[in-house]
Amino acid sequence: MGHPEPAPRAGGDADIAVIGALVADPGRCRILLALDDGRALPATRLAAEAGVSPATASSHLGKLTEGGLLAVEARGRHRYYRLAGPAVARLIEALQQLAPAMPISSLRQHTRAHALREARTCYDHLAGRLGVELMSAMIGNGHLTGGDGTFDLARARQDRPTGYGHDVDYTLTASGEELLAGLGLRLPARRRPVRYCVDWSEQRHHLAGALGRGLLDRFTQAGWIRRTGTTRAVSVTDAGRRGLRDVLGIDLTPP
Repeated sequence: MGHPEPAPRAGGDADIAVIGALVADPGRCRILLALDDGRALPATRLAAEAGVSPATASSHLGKLTEGGLLAVEARGRHRYYRLAGPAVARLIEALQQLAPAMPISSLRQHTRAHALREARTCYDHLAGRLGVELMSAMIGNGHLTGGDGTFDLARARQDRPTGYGHDVDYTLTASGEELLAGLGLRLPARRRPVRYCVDWSEQRHHLAGALGRGLLDRFTQAGWIRRTGTTRAVSVTDAGRRGLRDVLGIDLTPP
């Protein structure tokens, strides 16, 4: 189920300094990045992700929740935290676009950065090279119509180099509906079927909305992709490479 967009707030200009203060701490940023794949995680896991003590993590989580960036839910004796909604995910993606890259001083850091650019989750859908290849294949095979998947900053009206797009109205075709039926995928009626994001690492469109969420869930269930531990990176399995090639014509041979 998708999260509703926040309602407009009454009052004066938005106080962006409040949000700036929340994301100014590296530990809090690592917590937000750990949750950017849409999952809900316990405080102990997030403390490990942030590299801080449980007490420090508790303080960070309290500030992020009070500031409206996180939501918390109780499951038995444990409390689980998740991003408060897609607007927060878009904020994280935008910050990643604007922020300088961290210096890479080890093979492990290089491998992790490469994995994120190859295939990752963007809140509740796929991004990175895999995400834009999926979008391109859906368009090229006639499953989507309305645009060509490209982003041109010089011609953009509302779109920015990252985050949800608004300039292009993509529509699922009859061929696309047949594809979803073949995959055993039904889209929820209460959510906009097709949306797109401008991918910050590829600078092209990747698929979002109910269709993006549905394909992520279906590929995960089918064992075509799997999460790679504590990061947002996902890996494509051998079965996934065959399935993506046979069903959508996507060749994921390393570039």
